This record gives sequence, C-alpha cells and structure tokens, in this order.
Amino acid sequence: QVQLVESGGGLVQAGGSLRLSCAASLSIASTNSMAWYRQAPGKQRELVARITRGGSTNYADAVKGRFTISKDNAKNTVYLQMNSLKPEDTAVYYCNANADVRRTVTISANYWGQGTQVTVSS
Repeated sequence: QVQLVESGGGLVQAGGSLRLSCAASLSIASTNSMAWYRQAPGKQRELVARITRGGSTNYADAVKGRFTISKDNAKNTVYLQMNSLKPEDTAVYYCNANADVRRTVTISANYWGQGTQVTVSS
C-alpha cells in the first residue's frame, strides 16, 4: 500500500549533477528515516544516504561531500542532490522508508520504490 516513486535519474557526464526525488504516499514526517540506496550491476545494494525524522543525516564514504539528502515533510518528498558525479556512481537508485508498524508490537518496516537509473559517463 505504501508507494515510493523515484524520479530524476538520467544520463550525465562525469562531473555533472542530478537531483533525485522520491514522492512518498506516507507521511515522511512520521517515519523513522528516509534513505537512498543504490545498486550497480553485479553489486550489492548499498546505503547512499539517510535522513532521520529529526533531520540527522549520514552518508556513505564514497559520496560524502558530493551528495546531499534532504526532505520536505509537507510534500512528503525526499531528495538526493548529487554533484560531482563519477562513473562509479552509476547504479539504480532506490528510495527507502523505514517506519514503525503498530500491531501486537511495534516493529520497523522498510518500504522501497521502483528505482531510477543514474548513468554517469566518462
């Protein structure tokens, strides 16, 4: 039922920039965190950036200083600004939401978008 829709991917040259957007059907203000992951061909999915409910952020070492994650709670949208892109940034980028699910006990659940392709050429 939860939907996360990524957009903004595309083909860019090395050194260029892209901004990814993730439109969420849930209230991101109520999530534990929102994050961007990526998966390159033949590689494991890896965390790129995460932003908590309170606004704290963390980044993978490979993107630190180049990527910025942000969110607009009113729009239920999360962004990933990617600057100084490198060919090794080429991957499918996925939006992730971690939210509490209150049932018999409260647990954390992860929701994923379909992904958006980012290709960085030399």
